[in-house]
Parts: sequence; C-alpha cells; structure tokens
Amino acid sequence: MLFNVFRHSMDDDMKTNNVIQNRMMIRSRLKVFSLTLLGIFTMLLASPSFASDPSGSSTPNAAILLYHHVSSSTPASTSVSPEAFKSHMEYLDKHHNVVSLQDVVEAIQHNTSLPENAVAITFDDGYANILDNAHPILADLGFPYTVFINPDEIGVGPKQLTWEQVIAMHNDGVVFANHTLDHLHMLNGEQVMGERDWLEKVWQNVESAEKKIEDKLDINLKYLAYPFGEYSTALANKLKTEGYVGFGQHSGAVGPYSDMQALPRFPAAGPYANLVTLKTKLNSLAMPVTYSSHENPRMTTRKLSSPISLTIDSDDVRLTQVNCFFAGDPIKTHVEGNVLRFSLSETLPVGRSRVNCTAPSNTQTGRYYWYSTPFFVADENGNYPD
Repeated sequence: MLFNVFRHSMDDDMKTNNVIQNRMMIRSRLKVFSLTLLGIFTMLLASPSFASDPSGSSTPNAAILLYHHVSSSTPASTSVSPEAFKSHMEYLDKHHNVVSLQDVVEAIQHNTSLPENAVAITFDDGYANILDNAHPILADLGFPYTVFINPDEIGVGPKQLTWEQVIAMHNDGVVFANHTLDHLHMLNGEQVMGERDWLEKVWQNVESAEKKIEDKLDINLKYLAYPFGEYSTALANKLKTEGYVGFGQHSGAVGPYSDMQALPRFPAAGPYANLVTLKTKLNSLAMPVTYSSHENPRMTTRKLSSPISLTIDSDDVRLTQVNCFFAGDPIKTHVEGNVLRFSLSETLPVGRSRVNCTAPSNTQTGRYYWYSTPFFVADENGNYPD
C-alpha cells in the first residue's frame, strides 16, 4: 500500500511571523496525519484479510523450476546444456531471490512472507550430471536446491549419482527428497486393479523410498515429486492423509491457494529452456483458484463431458484479458463475475496434456497470474507412456 501526502506550495518570500506560524502548524498536522496513516498501514499488514489478499506484498508467491539433465549429450526433451543452465542461474542471481524449497512450502502452509520474486530450484531423477555440471554453478552462487531421487536407482541406474556422492552433496547442503523407489508410472494399473489394491501397492513404494532416504541421510521431509508428474485425486488424498507434500510437472506459480498435494513446477529444460520465455514464467503469480470443477486429473475418457469452471478469488486478476491454451493453441473462454470457464472440443491424447490459463495483474505491471489444469489418459491396457 502506498500513499502520498500532497501539499499546496507556499510563497517562500513571505516573511511575517503569522505565515511562519502557519507553516509550522501545517507541518505539525501533516506529521500527525502521516503517523496516523502509518499506524493504519501497519495494522493492515498484520490483519488476516490483508495477508490473504493475493495482490498484497506479504502474500507468499514463488516459481519452482524443474530440471532433469544438465548436459549436452542426454535426451534433448529433458536436458539443458551447461551453458544455458549457467545463463539461467546468472539471470536469477541478478533479478530474483533464490530460496529453498522448504522455505516455499512453509511460507505457503503458514501464509508467511517470502522475498520478492522468490524462486526455488529442483531436479528430478538424481543424474550424475547434476553434480558434474550444475552443482559447481549453484554452489558458487550460494543457491539452495532440491533433488528428487529414486533410491533403488542410485548407484545402479545408468548415469546416476552414487550414494557416496549423494551423501557428500547432502553434507554440502543439497536437499534430497522422494521420487518413488524406481520411477514407476504411479497411475499404471489403477483402473484395472481397482483403486484400493492399486493405492496400497504404490503407497508401499512411496514409503519404502522415504525410509531408504531417511536411513541414508537422516532426513524425512515427506516431499514426493510424482514421476512424469502423474497423479490422481485418490493419490493426492493419500498424500494429504499421510502428511506429504506433492509436486507435479504442470506449470504455474505457487501461493496460498495452491494444492499442497499437487504443487506446480515450471519445466526449464528441453523446449522450455529458452530464457526469453522463461523470464515471464519466473515473474508469474499464483492464480488464486478457490474451486475447480475438474475433479480428477486422471481421465477415464478422452473427451471433456462439460466445460471446466475455475472460481478465482482476487480483484487483481484481470479476467477480461484471460487467455487459455491447449497444446500451444488458444481455446475459447467465458468469464462471468469471478468464474472462468473453458471447454475442449479436441480429443485428449494418451499420456499427459494440460490447459494453461494466464491473466495480467491489475497492480503489478508485466506480471501474469498462471494456472495449469492437467489431464492424464491411459492407453487401452491402463498404462501410461514415458
């Protein structure tokens, strides 16, 4: 909240005592007025209603970046070259505040503030090139970061970190968290096995991975990054019941309205490694969606039976200029009050897809609210492609 006190100019050539006294009186009244406004401003900052306003500066907001490989010789779709990665980090160093993933999670959970333009850095899969090519850059800049690993792949899978390297990195301040034991498709077999048996099977995998990480590193964060970003409502509810925080691979900033069992992350490798487009994502704001009619990202059909509605709780979101995209193409939207609706006539592909919606901020020039709605479609055998 900003305020300015405007005064009428005075004639400095007037020398009478009465004018001097008038000036002193005006200054005194202005000082009292300013202090009063300052007190009101302070009370507003402390009030819950101000803290929960997504346009308020005290509201936590952050972008979480997702990387896999930092290498020029690994699959292009999940890789960023060491040179491009360095340029990303140098840009963050100049324009953003890099914070730990734990700081982001705790700020959202407790609705406490984060530094302006906060960004957290994450990696999935525990590849050795993270240590070889990314760690020296991150350590030199003093940036915290988190690596989601598959314990049964460490020291075994091709081009994976070893446990000795993981322990050394952990001792150097790197945080490691759960990505399941063996990078399975967590939704495979859900519709064939039945929800109860399927959920029991995948949850044993999650708990076993968490236990192995705890045994090796003496940490128990209960953070789970879904392999391939795939999850269902049943799986997210299980995470919530067990006290886990979940991370997806759909895009968007995170804030107080974000789903703690499906926090979005911006992919920053492959086709998304371009720093020009990444800058907009780094500056994005978490869309304050309080309700979505899209009940389950795990789809049982390849067509949406009805439009998806999003209820948005903020006057700062300029819904008159909202845009939604599917597979890179704009789709039709309808706005009524604070409800945004979109529909898809296209057939959803087998695997992973999403609709991204953005809208400009009314108060923060050049910044956009961002929200992603993911869809996961199995093949005819109930499995998901890599």
